[in-house]
Amino acid sequence: MERADKAGFWQSVTGSVEGDETPLQAAIREVSEETGLDALQYDLQDWQVSNVYEIYPHWRHRYAPGITENREHLFGLQLPGTLPVKLAPDEHVRYEWVDWREAAKRVFSWTNVDALKRLGERHQLTL
Repeated sequence: MERADKAGFWQSVTGSVEGDETPLQAAIREVSEETGLDALQYDLQDWQVSNVYEIYPHWRHRYAPGITENREHLFGLQLPGTLPVKLAPDEHVRYEWVDWREAAKRVFSWTNVDALKRLGERHQLTL
């Protein structure tokens, strides 16, 4: 999905934990908010992987003062095919279904590249 606030910046579903949500609950909510899909209707998998990364300076205003790093938890959502997506217009302007290799070329963050490579490895194991 291409970000609405940064043209040319592509990413997968991302978001932050709100209140006392667990990372899994946040993932379910973010999938719904950003795509209109109900993650509970499909095979949602907690990959038991997390990455710590530096928050880009232009997005630090979204966090408490002094917060410069974030921990990202990886989840996978297996869909039956290329489903229609209803984007949140304040977050994303367009989406495309592409192979994980193509997606890895487009995304801007190293953590998204890492997640996509892990997706490719998981896919190879299921073939």
